[in-house]
Amino acid sequence: MTIAEVSRKYDITADTLRYYERIGLIPAVPRNKSGIRDYDEASCGWVELMKCMRSAGVQIEALIEYVALYQQGDGTIDARRELLVEQREQLRARMADMQASLDRLDYKIERYEKGLMFRENKGKEAI
Repeated sequence: MTIAEVSRKYDITADTLRYYERIGLIPAVPRNKSGIRDYDEASCGWVELMKCMRSAGVQIEALIEYVALYQQGDGTIDARRELLVEQREQLRARMADMQASLDRLDYKIERYEKGLMFRENKGKEAI
Protein backbone atom coordinates (compact mmCIF):
# COMPACT_ATOMS: atom_id res chain seq x y z
CA MET A 1 0.00 0.00 0.00
CA THR A 2 1.15 3.52 -0.62
CA ILE A 3 1.51 6.02 2.18
CA ALA A 4 -1.62 7.79 0.92
CA GLU A 5 -3.63 4.56 1.13
CA VAL A 6 -2.36 3.81 4.63
CA SER A 7 -3.06 7.39 5.63
CA ARG A 8 -6.68 7.05 4.52
CA LYS A 9 -7.12 3.57 5.98
CA TYR A 10 -5.93 4.53 9.47
CA ASP A 11 -6.91 8.21 9.39
CA ILE A 12 -3.34 9.32 10.05
CA THR A 13 -1.59 11.97 8.01
CA ALA A 14 1.27 10.96 5.73
CA ASP A 15 3.49 13.34 7.70
CA THR A 16 2.63 11.50 10.91
CA LEU A 17 3.42 8.15 9.29
CA ARG A 18 6.80 9.46 8.12
CA TYR A 19 7.44 10.86 11.61
CA TYR A 20 6.55 7.55 13.26
CA GLU A 21 9.03 5.77 11.02
CA ARG A 22 11.75 8.40 11.46
CA ILE A 23 11.67 8.24 15.28
CA GLY A 24 11.42 4.46 15.41
CA LEU A 25 7.80 4.25 16.49
CA ILE A 26 7.26 1.83 13.63
CA PRO A 27 9.99 -0.25 11.99
CA ALA A 28 11.34 0.87 8.63
CA VAL A 29 8.71 0.47 5.95
CA PRO A 30 9.76 -1.55 2.88
CA ARG A 31 10.27 0.47 -0.28
CA ASN A 32 9.67 -0.36 -3.90
CA LYS A 33 12.31 -0.13 -6.65
CA SER A 34 11.67 3.60 -6.94
CA GLY A 35 12.29 4.13 -3.23
CA ILE A 36 8.64 4.81 -2.45
CA ARG A 37 7.24 3.37 0.77
CA ASP A 38 5.29 0.19 0.13
CA TYR A 39 3.42 -0.72 3.30
CA ASP A 40 2.99 -4.46 3.67
CA GLU A 41 0.77 -6.33 6.12
CA ALA A 42 3.40 -6.19 8.86
CA SER A 43 3.90 -2.45 8.42
CA CYS A 44 0.16 -1.87 8.58
CA GLY A 45 0.01 -3.97 11.73
CA TRP A 46 2.59 -1.69 13.35
CA VAL A 47 0.67 1.41 12.27
CA GLU A 48 -2.55 0.00 13.69
CA LEU A 49 -0.85 -0.94 16.97
CA MET A 50 0.73 2.48 17.38
CA LYS A 51 -2.49 4.31 16.56
CA CYS A 52 -4.28 2.24 19.20
CA MET A 53 -1.56 2.74 21.81
CA ARG A 54 -1.24 6.48 21.17
CA SER A 55 -5.01 6.98 21.37
CA ALA A 56 -4.86 5.22 24.74
CA GLY A 57 -2.24 7.72 25.87
CA VAL A 58 0.74 5.36 25.91
CA GLN A 59 3.87 7.49 25.80
CA ILE A 60 5.92 7.61 22.61
CA GLU A 61 9.12 6.81 24.49
CA ALA A 62 7.69 3.53 25.79
CA LEU A 63 6.51 2.57 22.33
CA ILE A 64 9.86 3.39 20.75
CA GLU A 65 11.52 1.22 23.38
CA TYR A 66 9.08 -1.58 22.60
CA VAL A 67 9.87 -1.44 18.87
CA ALA A 68 13.62 -1.38 19.57
CA LEU A 69 13.28 -4.41 21.83
CA TYR A 70 11.20 -6.21 19.23
CA GLN A 71 13.85 -5.60 16.61
CA GLN A 72 16.49 -7.15 18.88
CA GLY A 73 14.71 -10.49 18.67
CA ASP A 74 13.36 -13.18 20.95
CA GLY A 75 15.89 -12.50 23.68
CA THR A 76 13.81 -9.45 24.63
CA ILE A 77 10.46 -11.18 25.01
CA ASP A 78 10.44 -10.82 28.80
CA ALA A 79 11.45 -7.16 28.61
CA ARG A 80 8.74 -6.46 26.04
CA ARG A 81 6.13 -8.19 28.15
CA GLU A 82 7.19 -6.22 31.24
CA LEU A 83 7.03 -2.94 29.31
CA LEU A 84 3.49 -3.76 28.17
CA VAL A 85 2.46 -4.73 31.70
CA GLU A 86 3.75 -1.38 32.99
CA GLN A 87 1.86 0.49 30.30
CA ARG A 88 -1.31 -1.47 31.08
CA GLU A 89 -1.06 -0.47 34.75
CA GLN A 90 -0.54 3.18 33.85
CA LEU A 91 -3.53 3.02 31.52
CA ARG A 92 -5.69 1.44 34.22
CA ALA A 93 -4.71 4.21 36.63
CA ARG A 94 -5.64 6.88 34.05
CA MET A 95 -8.92 5.10 33.40
CA ALA A 96 -9.70 5.06 37.14
CA ASP A 97 -9.01 8.80 37.29
CA MET A 98 -11.24 9.38 34.29
CA GLN A 99 -13.99 7.23 35.82
CA ALA A 100 -13.85 9.29 39.00
CA SER A 101 -14.21 12.47 36.91
CA LEU A 102 -17.10 10.97 34.98
CA ASP A 103 -18.81 9.93 38.20
CA ARG A 104 -18.44 13.47 39.54
CA LEU A 105 -19.91 14.94 36.36
CA ASP A 106 -22.81 12.49 36.47
CA TYR A 107 -23.49 13.50 40.07
CA LYS A 108 -23.47 17.20 39.22
CA ILE A 109 -25.71 16.72 36.16
CA GLU A 110 -28.15 14.65 38.19
CA ARG A 111 -28.39 17.43 40.78
CA TYR A 112 -29.16 19.96 38.06
CA GLU A 113 -31.76 17.67 36.55
CA LYS A 114 -33.45 17.24 39.92
CA GLY A 115 -33.45 20.98 40.52
CA LEU A 116 -31.17 20.65 43.52
CA MET A 117 -28.61 23.21 42.43
CA PHE A 118 -28.99 26.72 43.78
CA ARG A 119 -27.55 29.99 42.69
CA GLU A 120 -24.33 31.03 44.37
CA ASN A 121 -25.82 34.33 45.49
CA LYS A 122 -28.32 32.52 47.69
CA GLY A 123 -25.50 30.94 49.68
CA LYS A 124 -26.37 27.41 48.71
CA GLU A 125 -24.39 24.88 46.69
CA ALA A 126 -21.96 26.93 44.65
CA ILE A 127 -19.92 24.34 42.88
